[in-house]
Amino acid sequence: MKIQYQQNDIIVFESALYRTTSTIIVFQDSLLIVDPNWLPLEIDFISNFIKKKYQNHKKYLLFTHSDYDHILGYNAFPGATVIASHYFANNPKKDEIIQQILDFDQEYYIERDYPISYPKVDIEIVNDGEILNIDGTDLLFYHAVGHVRDGLFIIIPDKKCWIAGDYLSNIEIPFIDYDYEKYVSTIHQASQLFDRNKDVNILIVGHGDVATDRLEIESRISLDTKYLQSLKSPDNFDFTLFIKQYGNNPNMVKAHEKNLIMVGAKTKNA
Repeated sequence: MKIQYQQNDIIVFESALYRTTSTIIVFQDSLLIVDPNWLPLEIDFISNFIKKKYQNHKKYLLFTHSDYDHILGYNAFPGATVIASHYFANNPKKDEIIQQILDFDQEYYIERDYPISYPKVDIEIVNDGEILNIDGTDLLFYHAVGHVRDGLFIIIPDKKCWIAGDYLSNIEIPFIDYDYEKYVSTIHQASQLFDRNKDVNILIVGHGDVATDRLEIESRISLDTKYLQSLKSPDNFDFTLFIKQYGNNPNMVKAHEKNLIMVGAKTKNA
């Protein structure tokens, strides 16, 4: 499995599928494991990396949201303390999400050496601004709603990093799978959090490249803001030109069409 980024006790792994990231953040005696995924060999790579270097560290397993690709590595890390949002813990679609994992594995003849189940949450994040302290380091949690209902932003000031889940990607436009207005509010909140946390210069996203300077992070917030605003008047927006900034991936056209439906906008060009 590719290691995309490794610096300051932050290791970001990249899957071959959808450039999905998994992250490890090292503290004095503890380890935060974020969204371990996709394929069995990739999850084994992460697990073996941890066993080799951090066998005696206390393990925390953080899920940024409940999309199936982000939770399918859950049982590969038995004994870890699970952190997720209150909405994640009480997701009414747990069975549907697990079925998505089972369907994926069946389609590609994938066998795993651990059972598939929905994560049992030990530490639920209920309110914006909640703080969890790990080995003297504060983790700040904020709800990030719009892509899904149960997303989280996590800011770790001492590490100068921000874990954004499936927001602010450089290879994907916003995927509005839950609520447009909530997504707009989340990106507005992202801008405010970025302004307040002046030392943050590392942005870890669920798919794509880690941003490693504030100008890049600011650019991603601006692009997502511009795109979300365009959905209210799509006939006046050149989406073909816009997606070139995301690698001109044709899958973004399908995502855009779905977003238009979510917003309720209609355009003869969609």
